[in-house]
Amino acid sequence: MAEAKTTRKKTPAKKTTTKSSATTAETGASEAKTRFSAALEEAKAGAAALRAEAGERAGAYRQEAKAKGTDLVAEAKNYGNEAKAKAGELATEGKNKASDGLASLGKVISDTAPQLDERFGDQYGDYARKASRSLQEASAKLEAKSVEDIGEDAREFVRKSPGTALGIAAIAGFLLARLFRGSRD
Repeated sequence: MAEAKTTRKKTPAKKTTTKSSATTAETGASEAKTRFSAALEEAKAGAAALRAEAGERAGAYRQEAKAKGTDLVAEAKNYGNEAKAKAGELATEGKNKASDGLASLGKVISDTAPQLDERFGDQYGDYARKASRSLQEASAKLEAKSVEDIGEDAREFVRKSPGTALGIAAIAGFLLARLFRGSRD
């Protein structure tokens, strides 16, 4: 027995578009555009809110930094004033010690003058008395002047005689170096 074969031809399915599916597609596209627009607006609003918050924070940090800067400047001025006052106190103390030292040296020389008269003659005793008077007068002048006046006198001396001032500074520096180097040895 033979079987008969039947062949069926496959035909491609036809696309059928109906009016309702076209409307659905348009509605879906429209809805997608609406959602995209809404998401875009929401993102813009979020970005604007972040920008505003960043601006507020930056303003707060700016104010905080400005306040700290003002505090530091005030503190520095306070330290500067304290340092200036301490320097003034030390300068006055130094002036008083120098004046006392000159007066003491004048007194020692004056007390030594009679011994110089006996050993070397009246002429050397008179030199000692004259030196003693000069030292005591310098001490009195130094005591009478303020630290500012002494500073102004020193500036005036340097303006008038810069070479002499430089020489005195060099000698004083040499003596101080020898003094401090001698104390280390």
